[in-house]
Amino acid sequence: MQTEILLESGTNELEVIVFEVGIGTFGINVMKVREIIQPMDVTLMPHAHPHVEGIIRLREEIIPVIDLAKAIGYPPSDTPRSDKLIVAELNQMKVAFHVHSVSRIHRISWEQIEKPNQLGQGLQDLTIGVIKMEDNMVLLLDYEKVVYDIMPEAGLAGATVTTKNENRQYKKLLIAEDSPILRQLLHDTLSKAGYSDLVFKEDGKLAWEELSANATAYDGIITDIEMPTMDGHHFTKKIKEDAELQSLPVIIFSSLISGDLFHKGETVGADAQISKPEVNMLVNHLDRLLHV
Repeated sequence: MQTEILLESGTNELEVIVFEVGIGTFGINVMKVREIIQPMDVTLMPHAHPHVEGIIRLREEIIPVIDLAKAIGYPPSDTPRSDKLIVAELNQMKVAFHVHSVSRIHRISWEQIEKPNQLGQGLQDLTIGVIKMEDNMVLLLDYEKVVYDIMPEAGLAGATVTTKNENRQYKKLLIAEDSPILRQLLHDTLSKAGYSDLVFKEDGKLAWEELSANATAYDGIITDIEMPTMDGHHFTKKIKEDAELQSLPVIIFSSLISGDLFHKGETVGADAQISKPEVNMLVNHLDRLLHV
């Protein structure tokens, strides 16, 4: 299955592949997906996490297969012949999510995605948004957290900051990141580096409101791309089109940095773009842009 990247930058839109697991309907950002394939024979791994079915070899790459139903506590498929593997790339790592069926691609606005409030605690922790479609609701999962819970080395926890600079404490940063686990990991790693004056917001809209109300309070911005209500590209574009804010350094820190998406980040005016989990590179660019 081939996917298309949105041509325009900063439109606050995304394309979502809708799929089913058990009785639930879910979506994944097209930008995360490399391909969708039929299930393959897996090689079992000793002492593997119970949510990992095994590994597959796909064009000379070794890729772990995650049973998404088990990872989110859903029942197994009743019709395994319609199962699919969604091969995704997150934090510079490829994984295959075993799902029960794939329907179609929808183009939507981030404004259509609401934050989860009434879901069960376990699923709410793994859900970054709810998409209200015409005939049903689609849950947008926090796939980074799904992978991190199984393989912690895939997140920022595996990244360490080797040096601490006391001058960094005098710089105030506004950080837009919707994932709770990544907010905590960013807080911990940046604080260890000396960047201790940090303000976190859960999406680009909240970050924009904070920045609009306190235009001179911040020395730099870090933003994810994929966030409900307002994504990082749209947030960056609004900053760079504002006469009072446009000189403020903006760093896009995302698992979605690729050739096409890097170009989109350039188009909206990002001062630097770094792929998670390269936190040392993030600190180096902060030092450069903030003259630490």
